Amino acid sequence: MLHKLLWALHIVNCTVLIIVVLLQAGKGSTVGLSFGGGASQTVFGSSGGKNFFARLTSGLAILFMVTSVFLSVISSRSNSSYRGVMRQLPGSSGSTVPDQSPSEQAPPAPVTLPEGQ
Repeated sequence: MLHKLLWALHIVNCTVLIIVVLLQAGKGSTVGLSFGGGASQTVFGSSGGKNFFARLTSGLAILFMVTSVFLSVISSRSNSSYRGVMRQLPGSSGSTVPDQSPSEQAPPAPVTLPEGQ
């Protein structure tokens, strides 16, 4: 249940973060406002929504990072998470460690080269 709630919060947060970033004015838009154009038509006052949108973006970015970390921790602890391709093969135990230590293994056979070449 917590996993689904975090996913829903994460998706809503991502959507709102994208919208807030796209609503922010670019750096070149202040030139027109410096001559008095558009100052009376702003919703957030004559200074615009710079402080509001900057704080909202920071808060949403922090929430995005926190939900991302929690979702990764929860998914890594679940049994249904991805464990690798080698464990899905039939007859595979999933272990790549040899049964014998290197000192107990037989030495490799000597290679003989044909003479005259």
